[in-house]
Amino acid sequence: MRRLALVLAVLSALASPAVAAESVGGERAFSFVALGDMPYTVPADYDRFDRLIAAVNRLKPAFSIHVGDTKSGSTACTDDAFQKVLDQFRTFEQPLVYAIGDNEWTDCHRTGSDPRERLARVRQMFFPDPEKSLGRAPMAVESQARAMPEFARHVENARFARNDVLFVTLHVVGSNNGFETRDPAAAAEYFERNRANLAWLAASFAKARESGAKAVVIALQANLWDIRDSVGTIPPASGFRDTIQAIEREARAFGRPVLLVQGDYHTLEVTGFRDTRMRLVPGVQRLQVMGETEVHAVRVIVDPDMPGVFSFVPLIVPENVKP
Repeated sequence: MRRLALVLAVLSALASPAVAAESVGGERAFSFVALGDMPYTVPADYDRFDRLIAAVNRLKPAFSIHVGDTKSGSTACTDDAFQKVLDQFRTFEQPLVYAIGDNEWTDCHRTGSDPRERLARVRQMFFPDPEKSLGRAPMAVESQARAMPEFARHVENARFARNDVLFVTLHVVGSNNGFETRDPAAAAEYFERNRANLAWLAASFAKARESGAKAVVIALQANLWDIRDSVGTIPPASGFRDTIQAIEREARAFGRPVLLVQGDYHTLEVTGFRDTRMRLVPGVQRLQVMGETEVHAVRVIVDPDMPGVFSFVPLIVPENVKP
């Protein structure tokens, strides 16, 4: 991965952060930055994350999306830890959209905290106004909590549009999406959140079709193919099976480009999207962002008037490349 990072550093140098996305695409082109799984090793990574934020600010994207895991799963899930990252999020000069990760709550039992209590606290701290993003210059977003009152607690699920591209966040996390059959409280939380996610995804694609959107971007934390059985399919016990099937179903009905942005595995990948039998789904791309030791990001250039819509440029911070 170290050698890959050096190669990516060269590639990113070809696209100067000072160059706006609009200058390399059509009249309606724009860019956003995708990142996640950071700061991971704390407190050591706080400075590295600050350097990345400074690089993003120099780039001046339309907005950024952080796909969760603001710490490792083995570090304490304290209010102070949450506040430190929230303070860093507030230094993004452009809007920042945040999708919750598993390390913020699902894995908090490792350090003696109650996962459901910590989830409630994350929602309270990071989404005080569910109709606004984070960042120094917040933008308006549509929240599932307001659009669907039956899912009022799900303040984290949001959507917004820019230049005929619809962006949707879902609360789908690693650790099997919190689906633990041996823990009735965890299972109940999963089923309720899964129902909310599926409803939000369906409603968002319906809105995309009705509005004539050129593309849809879905942002979430988990690698959805984390659990496979011996023959390489996604088993019924997977907490991701419903999400994979829903994305496939909605993408096929939509018939235009779809991009899934996710973290979880900490390495940069741009691939196709696979169904529960590991077959490629036409028209759907998957971007997995860097993270953990790779404190870098990805600049996504969006041109709604081009056939593929999306292109990708790594945003490498040279000072963050480990030898």
